[in-house]
Amino acid sequence: MSQNLVNELYRIVGETNVRIEEPMSKHTTFRIGGPAQLFVTPQTTEELGQVVLLCKAEKMPFFVLGHGSNLLVSDKGLRCVVIRLYNNFANFKIDGTKVYAQAGVMLSKLGAVTKEAGLTGFEFAAGIPGTLGGAVMMNAGAYGGEMKDIVESVQLMDCNGNLLEKSGEEMEFSYRHSIVEREGYIVLGATLKLEHGELGAIEERMEELAIARKTKQPLEFPSAGSTFKRPEGYFAGKLIMDAGLRGYQVGGAQVSEKHCGFVINKGGATAADVLALIEDVKNKVYEEFQVELEPEVKMVGEKM
Repeated sequence: MSQNLVNELYRIVGETNVRIEEPMSKHTTFRIGGPAQLFVTPQTTEELGQVVLLCKAEKMPFFVLGHGSNLLVSDKGLRCVVIRLYNNFANFKIDGTKVYAQAGVMLSKLGAVTKEAGLTGFEFAAGIPGTLGGAVMMNAGAYGGEMKDIVESVQLMDCNGNLLEKSGEEMEFSYRHSIVEREGYIVLGATLKLEHGELGAIEERMEELAIARKTKQPLEFPSAGSTFKRPEGYFAGKLIMDAGLRGYQVGGAQVSEKHCGFVINKGGATAADVLALIEDVKNKVYEEFQVELEPEVKMVGEKM
């Protein structure tokens, strides 16, 4: 890490917005992860573009972070610049049935404001514990809805700091996938197309989904959300349960007893614990049912 890189980051975003060797366990919902070499919180799109160009000039990799859900960071941390958009890029506006929001706004916040505006279509996403940027990147979905159903267009930045816009169709949304990672884009924001609805019905649906999450998911423990993708024709949680792995534990990581599709941090879990548990689960499920489980959780950082 060059001192010039640090000094330039100070110049672009200010010293208070740059942290050195910042523990990623403070910034992931798993509460797991070693230090980020540099942790930067730009306040504007212009600052973000300058940081991206600086990293390119310094040949320093960067990683864009939202709320840190659906993420497992190595115990050895991240040898790169982590750029966090959560909280800083959180503006939104409503124009009729269209909602424009920046990437760092929480889905729960958008759920609240769309409900207040009497707009329907966002109910499925309101309880997902992440930001709009992360949801767009991975085409997040729950309870029969996906982001591709409501995204009209996405505002992006490429690795050269250029701004561009893609339609929902151009995003190539599929199950837990979009073009964002493949093309190295940064999601800046998105325009959502919703519909006018009846406030009581919207509130009722959101409450119904909130109760379902609370009763069926282990929200009382840190986790990265659903750990495995849904195998075609199966449910990952049921396969894991039927393989006899409910409550199976490696170190501080455990297959949730409440919902076997979740790996939780029971206390003091390391990334190594989680990875070992995931491998054990994959192997056992394949041995029992010849079904290959694929992690949904994104794993980043130095190798164990």
